[in-house]
Amino acid sequence: MGTEGIKLIGMDVKLLINELNKALADEWLAYYQYWVGSKIAVGVMRTSVVEELEEHAKEEKEHADMLADRIVQLGGTPVIDPTKWIALTNCGYETPSDPSTIVLLEQNIKGEQCAIRTYRKILDMVQGKDSITFNMIRKIMQDEVDHEDELEAIMDDIEKMKEQLSRS
Repeated sequence: MGTEGIKLIGMDVKLLINELNKALADEWLAYYQYWVGSKIAVGVMRTSVVEELEEHAKEEKEHADMLADRIVQLGGTPVIDPTKWIALTNCGYETPSDPSTIVLLEQNIKGEQCAIRTYRKILDMVQGKDSITFNMIRKIMQDEVDHEDELEAIMDDIEKMKEQLSRS
């Protein structure tokens, strides 16, 4: 990043890069969890769940791209060793060992809720100090809120389907 660009940031840039790298690790793990879940999913509303997981995987990859670009712009290096993702992650990785659509949805909802908390923390950290990162993180957080809502809507549909079947 240029000298004037760095001067615009009213905070410790190394700390910011560290937080962005932790979020980057989260995004790669979320991408993989969505992607692999879309490959192994079985059960109720499988087609809808797979489509949603594939779409979310694509968006998590886009978030990773945005974060990596900003890290480089700030003069940092994106985490380059995938084995470091687990050590850096805010949200962890829950292995989708049960391919049930319901279990996959529950795991991914928890992941989205953690992502929302993570991005809220970064927003609070950069607010009034780095408007470029703030706007980027606000966009990513909006996507994460949308993801949680979409996944919960599918879970609600499954619950309603179960209720209707039990009445039959």
